[in-house]
Amino acid sequence: MATNKITDLAYRNLKPADKEQNIADGGGLYIRIRSIAEGGAVSFRFRYLAHGKQIWMTIKAKSLPEARNKRNTFKDWLKQGKNPADEAKLTIERNRADQLAEQAELARLEALISVNHLFERWVSTKLIERKDLPEIKRMFAKDVLPVIGDLVVTEIKKGHITEVVDELIKRGSKHTARNVLKLMRQMFRFAVSRDVIEFDPTANLALADTTVKPTERDRVLSQDEIKLLKTKMPDAGFIPSTECAIWLMLSTLCRVGEISKAQWQHVDIQNKLWNIPAENSKNGKAHAIHLSDFALAQFQRLAEFKQHDIWLFSNRGGTGHVCDKSLSKQIDSRQNPVIHQCRTKANQSLVLPGGKWTPHDLRRSGATLMGDLGVSGDVIEKCLNHSEENKLKRVYQHQKLIDEKMAAWDLIGERLAVLTGDNANVLPFKRIKNLY
Repeated sequence: MATNKITDLAYRNLKPADKEQNIADGGGLYIRIRSIAEGGAVSFRFRYLAHGKQIWMTIKAKSLPEARNKRNTFKDWLKQGKNPADEAKLTIERNRADQLAEQAELARLEALISVNHLFERWVSTKLIERKDLPEIKRMFAKDVLPVIGDLVVTEIKKGHITEVVDELIKRGSKHTARNVLKLMRQMFRFAVSRDVIEFDPTANLALADTTVKPTERDRVLSQDEIKLLKTKMPDAGFIPSTECAIWLMLSTLCRVGEISKAQWQHVDIQNKLWNIPAENSKNGKAHAIHLSDFALAQFQRLAEFKQHDIWLFSNRGGTGHVCDKSLSKQIDSRQNPVIHQCRTKANQSLVLPGGKWTPHDLRRSGATLMGDLGVSGDVIEKCLNHSEENKLKRVYQHQKLIDEKMAAWDLIGERLAVLTGDNANVLPFKRIKNLY
């Protein structure tokens, strides 16, 4: 360590003179004071010998203590055989390289996005017109984002995906696990297409191996079960509107989402017509349903117990239609053998001999009943508002079979009136067979 020659007091009292001054502080450190004519600026210099030559180098320092620390560093370098001038340049270059690397890393981190941000981008660009968007948001908010939402997308591995899926399987929600995996795959493929990630972390996960194989439901309520359902309905504790919704799904073959979103402006009781707009239909096709006397009676009952001026089935706050899942949950909870898992004591009030049934099974049951009544398959498909799978037929056959559909809806309405005891003056079942 070099011995300092100048005290702090002496340093503070240094003044410029007519000529430039170089005042030694020891160890090769000099305090340089410019002449009065040059402004009297104070700076620091270091003198040393290298290869037999005397070398002066400027020390960038704002104070004498800082200059002394750098002098000591330079002297250590000399003892190690390093040239202070060269080493100082290398240090500057290293610092600059470190700064550039740090800036590059910061830029990289800023460019990275979390799964939460990816989901928002996916929703706002690819899913904005999806009719099931509310349900997708609900599933991700409940089962996906709490697990991986805060992780950076590029860090997501197969293990993160299986963690989400396995939690759903543990809960017994195997079909939900399958649907969630399919949706996550769509989201990560979107990320690949946008160059957010290079590889899809779900690519090597087979749906069947990771979750369960899809099952095609074939549950159909028999006519005896429909009779029994009528007798069991009062014990279920439903409000009148829920009962009406069940009979409408059975008599009109509508989807649960279509009945949940139904608005009074689309119901023409006088002309016995219910128009389902394209935005409420699963396949995006508007659908006009002729109301049989049986179906019309359900709408009239709904009008009698009217809940809302806009929605046939409003949510509790009256701010919109009821959730699509509401009817499903209500029906499911009344077929549950474990009472503490339900919100109602009538947990087995709607159990039927053929096994558990869902709102979609009512749609299938109505279509099957139409077939039993002799309605042709083409007409039933029109009543279901299914999209034609055959491309040629879809392009060239636009017949709507309006009269045939009206007759089909009247037929099923008459039969349901008989089965439920709501109409004693109905033509006997035998005469229907010859209509088609």
